[in-house]
Amino acid sequence: MKGLFDAMTVKDVTFRNRIVMPPMCMYSSDENGFVQPFHLTHYETRAIGGAGLIILEATAVEPRGRISSRDLGIWSDAHIEGLKAVVDRIHAHGAKAGIQIAHAGRKSTVLTDDVVAPSAICFDEKDPEYKTPRALSSEELPEIAARFGEAARRANEAGFDVVEIHGAHGYLINEFLSPLTNKRTDAFSHSEKRGTAFLRLVLEAVHAKWPANKPLFLRVSAEDYDESGNHDTDIAEALNLVKDLGIDVINVSSGGVISIGVKAYDGYQTTFAETIKQKTGLAVLTGGKIRIPQMADELFKNGRADFVFIGRQLLIQPYWPIEAAKTLGIEIDYTPKQYLRWYSR
Repeated sequence: MKGLFDAMTVKDVTFRNRIVMPPMCMYSSDENGFVQPFHLTHYETRAIGGAGLIILEATAVEPRGRISSRDLGIWSDAHIEGLKAVVDRIHAHGAKAGIQIAHAGRKSTVLTDDVVAPSAICFDEKDPEYKTPRALSSEELPEIAARFGEAARRANEAGFDVVEIHGAHGYLINEFLSPLTNKRTDAFSHSEKRGTAFLRLVLEAVHAKWPANKPLFLRVSAEDYDESGNHDTDIAEALNLVKDLGIDVINVSSGGVISIGVKAYDGYQTTFAETIKQKTGLAVLTGGKIRIPQMADELFKNGRADFVFIGRQLLIQPYWPIEAAKTLGIEIDYTPKQYLRWYSR
């Protein structure tokens, strides 16, 4: 019977526990997407706090693919040095480092006249931040996919242990996967293989540049919260069409493809992850307002997940893993010696 603090090995990478800090945008880069001192402190602190894997925020594969003008970038070799500094800080404290490579698609709020998407449908016409995007031509899609591949190469050069492709939350890949946003009639339409043609291009490009012995994660939105949109079984079917391209772990999230509020509750996404795990046979990373150690531990004791992401709780409680170990009565060997007086109280 596995638990929250059991190690997990995927390919040649061993994670000291099942706790993952998921990508959370900090909007703190400079206008050219470069790492700033804040990032070094922010990610290093969570490594000290005991997380097994820390995945950097959505990092854009091209300038127009940023969510905001303060997003990190990985579209240039010049970004490697700063990203490597973050990796080194994370590794120094025993955690593994991941990075989420992303393209915002129609949800980009960067000041550009070239916001792009599968179809020319605005995310929210009532919000002036969002523009009506230009529908991408089929000839442009291999070029964008190749940028994901180059981003994976740079991530490897920076020393990351994991690359995660962002296919969730209504950003570009998710826009192709959802029938709510993909109204195309060509080979990249949703009616053709559930809209996976563009994702397949991205996976092929990443597979060519990312080492075969390092894990590849894919984040998906397993529920669109609209009757006409995707549900967990739909996404599972889509994943079964592309899982042959080296995907190791599915990071299961939800929502974001349309402007609609989600009624979140503790663990509200875990059943989506269970469905995807059962129907694809792939390892899953799950989460969503999980704050109580016993709730996280139960996921593994009952074989419901392979990793758990602790997001917003780690923002306010960076030492949550160390505190969780004490709550569960588990001894760990990576509590910083400087803090042992608290752990032994």
